[in-house]
Amino acid sequence: RKEEAAAAAAVTPVGGGGGGCCPGRRVLPEGDNQRLATPCRSHCHGCHLSPAVARGSPRFLGGCGGVPIAPCPRSVPRCSHGSGAAPGFLGDIPTLPPTPCAAFETFLTRELSAMERMQQIVGRARAAFNSGRSRPLEFRIQQLKALERMVQEKEKEILAALKADLNKVWVGEFLPSACGPNAYSHEILGVLGELALTMEKLPSWAAPQPVKKNLLTLRDEAYIGYEPLGVVLVIGAWNYPFVLVMQPLIGAIAAGNAVVVKPSEVSENTARLVAELLPQYLDKELYPVVTGGVPETTELLTQRFDHILYTGNTAVGKIVMAAAAKHLTPVTLELGGKSPCYIDKDCDLAVACRRITWGKYMNCGQTCIAPDYILCDPSIQSKVVENIKATLKEFYGEDVKSSPDYERIINQRHFKRVKSLLEGQKIAHGGETDEASCFIAPTILTDVSPESKVMEEEIFGPVLPIVTVRSVEEAIEFINCREKPLALYVFSNNKQLIKRVISETSSGGVTGNDVIMHFFLSTLPFGGVGHSGMGAYHGKHSFETFSHRRACLIKDLKMESTNKMRYPPGSQKKVDWAKFFLLKRFNKARIGLFVLALLGVVAAVMIKSHQSVLKRKALLVVLAVQRLGWPSGCLLRNPALLVPALAMACWVAHVW
Repeated sequence: RKEEAAAAAAVTPVGGGGGGCCPGRRVLPEGDNQRLATPCRSHCHGCHLSPAVARGSPRFLGGCGGVPIAPCPRSVPRCSHGSGAAPGFLGDIPTLPPTPCAAFETFLTRELSAMERMQQIVGRARAAFNSGRSRPLEFRIQQLKALERMVQEKEKEILAALKADLNKVWVGEFLPSACGPNAYSHEILGVLGELALTMEKLPSWAAPQPVKKNLLTLRDEAYIGYEPLGVVLVIGAWNYPFVLVMQPLIGAIAAGNAVVVKPSEVSENTARLVAELLPQYLDKELYPVVTGGVPETTELLTQRFDHILYTGNTAVGKIVMAAAAKHLTPVTLELGGKSPCYIDKDCDLAVACRRITWGKYMNCGQTCIAPDYILCDPSIQSKVVENIKATLKEFYGEDVKSSPDYERIINQRHFKRVKSLLEGQKIAHGGETDEASCFIAPTILTDVSPESKVMEEEIFGPVLPIVTVRSVEEAIEFINCREKPLALYVFSNNKQLIKRVISETSSGGVTGNDVIMHFFLSTLPFGGVGHSGMGAYHGKHSFETFSHRRACLIKDLKMESTNKMRYPPGSQKKVDWAKFFLLKRFNKARIGLFVLALLGVVAAVMIKSHQSVLKRKALLVVLAVQRLGWPSGCLLRNPALLVPALAMACWVAHVW
């Protein structure tokens, strides 16, 4: 960055050129800093920034009538002298004032130290990976067992951190912890289940996978081998701050990678705890934890990784993908969107609304795959509202605010955003808010216009709009006119209708007659499509996401004559042989049946010629094949076993 700024300074005059207090001056390199050739003090009030900067106008290079500079996204300390304005920036490159004040030098030192720290963390992780110690299957399983031990031994601390971040209320009778049952079922159980599945299945997942061969490679060894990608980055989300970090981490460890873990700074208590616990149980160099906010994440994304998995919103997902593209790093993006929920008239509304209520209002609506809005016929809208209201009373009681099962919005900023979505809407139920505690009651909106603000962005809160449609065709059209969602839900007694909606729409995942439950089935991939994300993880899919599927073919040095067709000089005969070996496909079942039929004909001829002796022996051979437990299917799948199988059968028949 210093070199880029110096190069730009060599050709870029500072100031207005024909006016201002310092026309036509150039930035000259001076040691590690780039200073102005002649300091100007007429309008800069000690820190050499123009009054325009102090008034909040665009920042200028040098501060005196210069060209406006694009604002920097980083947080910059205010100068301790004069106007108190921040130094100017050229893109993301700091441009120093003529005489840098102490505050800015401190900022520059901090910026450089943050960059160096990220380089050191990633460098140590790569060196640890290159040592090869993360590759053995035994080491991976040992690390997964250590992670399982961490979750079990530090359960109380984890739940306490979740309580502090998401305001989950203590239910002492349910768990010997400082948190209610929701945190345990949503966060702890999901991690323990993923660990158990991965440790059980990892040997079979990591084993070479044989592939079908053609005639040219019939005697060769061909398989798909799974190798680790290298150093991967996992960036977690704040709404489920533990499970959304741990589940990708489990898959990355299982695949044999080094993993840099970046928990969300919004859920600061959980992030701090993860940074404290992981080094106590896992290899410190292979699995480092980086904490901090946007500056730290920005610096982290400048490093080269072999894969990045990010969970969060679409806007930041684009930033992550752009940063990864500079290194051609593949990404898995778990984003979000507005997940629709269609309710058919032919449906048990009581059951449907109970399941929808659970999925929508769990974690105070802060779930990426929560039903974002309902599509239903106008004739059942009031019934849907009444059923949801009854379920809310069943779940949370008369006073939702005092319920131990109802969480809070994560912070004031998100509280204000969700509250603003209620403006101008018809509230059928709820709507109460308390900014001091970030409480927003479970809210239902009716007769919502598709063009309203609440239908333009992902709600990510306890607000449920209902949009009326008059047919399933209209519902499908409504869904397809918008960005592809992370999840889609359909409720109907008619499974053909559910399958029709599935076949005529697109989404990351879909659940019929329930919500969210596809997330809890680890054999299903979890991921988005289009604006809701790319790639998937969970269970074996996590292992495959963090692995390279390597094509492996091992030949021997014998039978060189079969290779003559590919060596020069060429001829039509060689081309014909190549077509035969490469394009011809044989059905093993038909070959096996042909061989058995041929053997039957031979046996019949022999029996006819020697009826007195061979008839009895042929029958004994057939009986021996059956007695040895070799069904025809086994022999057909393995034609090479046919001859030794018949030989052994003949020997058994002779013994009999």
